[in-house]
Amino acid sequence: MLKISLIPVSEFRRVREAPADRYEKIALIADMCRVNTLAAVKRAGSGHLGSSLSAMDIVTWLYYVEMNTLAVGLDNPNRDIYFSSKGHDVPGLYAVLFSLGVIPWEKFLKLRRFGGMDGHPDLGVPGIEANSGSLGMGISKGKGMALAKRILRKDGQVFVLTGDGEWQEGQNYEALQAAAQYRVGNLNVIMDHNKVQTDKLIPEIVDLGDLSRKFESFGWYVARCNGHDLHQLADILATFKTITDQPKILIADTIKGCGVSFMEHPIALKSGHGLYPWHAGAPDDVSFQAGYQELVNRINNRLVDFGLAPLVLEPAEPETKAGAQDLTAQSLIGEQLSLATQIKSTSNVSDEYVAVAYGEALLEMAAQRRDLVVLDGDLAADCRIRDFELEFPERFIENGIAEQDMVSTAGGLARMGLLPVVNSFASFLASRANEQIYNNASENTKIIYACHYAGLIPAGPGKSHQSLRDISLFGALPNCLVLQPCNAAETRLVVEYCVQQATENCAVRLAIGPSPRKIQLPPDYRLTPGCGVVLREGQDAVIFAYGPVMLHEALLASELLAEQNFGLAVVNLPWLNRVDGEWLAKVAQHYRSLFVLEDHAPVGGLGDHLLNLLSDRKLTKFAVEGYPACGTPAEALRYHRLDGASLAERIALSSA
Repeated sequence: MLKISLIPVSEFRRVREAPADRYEKIALIADMCRVNTLAAVKRAGSGHLGSSLSAMDIVTWLYYVEMNTLAVGLDNPNRDIYFSSKGHDVPGLYAVLFSLGVIPWEKFLKLRRFGGMDGHPDLGVPGIEANSGSLGMGISKGKGMALAKRILRKDGQVFVLTGDGEWQEGQNYEALQAAAQYRVGNLNVIMDHNKVQTDKLIPEIVDLGDLSRKFESFGWYVARCNGHDLHQLADILATFKTITDQPKILIADTIKGCGVSFMEHPIALKSGHGLYPWHAGAPDDVSFQAGYQELVNRINNRLVDFGLAPLVLEPAEPETKAGAQDLTAQSLIGEQLSLATQIKSTSNVSDEYVAVAYGEALLEMAAQRRDLVVLDGDLAADCRIRDFELEFPERFIENGIAEQDMVSTAGGLARMGLLPVVNSFASFLASRANEQIYNNASENTKIIYACHYAGLIPAGPGKSHQSLRDISLFGALPNCLVLQPCNAAETRLVVEYCVQQATENCAVRLAIGPSPRKIQLPPDYRLTPGCGVVLREGQDAVIFAYGPVMLHEALLASELLAEQNFGLAVVNLPWLNRVDGEWLAKVAQHYRSLFVLEDHAPVGGLGDHLLNLLSDRKLTKFAVEGYPACGTPAEALRYHRLDGASLAERIALSSA
């Protein structure tokens, strides 16, 4: 079994107290934090390594040298404030906070676990100053904090770290204007300019142009340096302190994956044939051990130079999982890895991945429909549209990280008679571009919105990535159909329907990970508008559900209830806001109790639509109440009482 160890806080204290050059000590501590970042992500099974490693020298210098935050206290209104706008680099930030004793050992061990640390910054973690992960908001939020200090007459600087691809989001430029207008001199923005987005170099997505001239034109003081050279970093931050009537921005040139040779982007892009493989996901065992040992060896060599003993490591054993023989443990218990990693280990991936089937179906439709155009928001690999990009480059539009622009571009394409298919994560597409989606819909054109990563699971990334409002947002439009397929076969049918038959806009919710079981549809199944299909018979009650995750839990609940001689019928209903009333009445009349299982908030989902059609019947909704839990799929489902065992218990009590 793979052994994972962490560098304990005592070792960081030992290095801090060593009589050595300050710059050399901080560089060493940064590498020690890299070790813990790598170990935490490996132990969690997912996370973002490339960005964490590229920003590590900057974050370490800020907390250990530049900022007064820990000296005056985390609650002191005169403290310096730091937060990451992009949020992908939070495993590295957690590692720095852990090294300083801010985050306790027990919590640090629970990256992307329930009761631990979210996969993107969350205020529930000690030392975190702002929730982030939805890109482009950080400068605006930092400007608000800096202005608050001015209004309240409090001291302290505000430091905001951004990604570079994040500068494709338009809100950043709105913030630049206003910050310059108000001369927010205590606002310091640092761009982690590691040159790589999700898996490609920035110029291959949407080039950012001459950044220095661009920022200067907005009225900001601009500096640039090697983000891994602590001497340069210290000099520029010292200069920033002397400028009090102008916001400042530092373009820090960094290396994505810095510190682990084969993860550094100049090397990694070559090995990945032009694609960067270490943006998201935990490394395999061999890569982890190679990277971990490379860092530890380098640290130990430096410790010898300092006249110190080698590192003392502390084991961080992997978590145990319940045995497969326990029915209650059959809920999806794996943690979301990068899609590329999952596909390598899946023998018949098209049968298990809705996302893969979607990409294949889209490619087939493109051969038949020359008017079909695909738009992407720097997520081609995750959204499984890279094959389309390669096959039909003239009909593939890469918009970068700019959902609002992408959606309005689709509106222009539709007005000219083309059929745009817009791809992004559901939480960003449905909410950030909601006004643009509404505007497009009002023009009575047809656009297909592919909402990937929809629902509660995977839960490790945290609430910024868990989409639980999209059905209500799309469903509020008078001419938009919302669907969610349950397996690969139904996904192909849904794509074909949306492209070839639908006359209105379509929003297709897609699960990004594998189904915990293969959802079996009847052999003669046909996708019939407004109608579902019974997956499991039962005589006492019926539960309507959709999507691979929740249908699995519904089926598991039915299996558990059958042991109690209670028959729960399970119906797959992929039409989330257009249900055939006659079909529904025929199904409902056979059961005393009616239930609906939502992969959504309780407001505005399938349940509300069914209630409008079943006004004379009681329907019980099981939905994601409150903000979604972070953790493994099993932890999140159990917390919201939506796992099979909890559902069986709730249904039995409700039907008693």
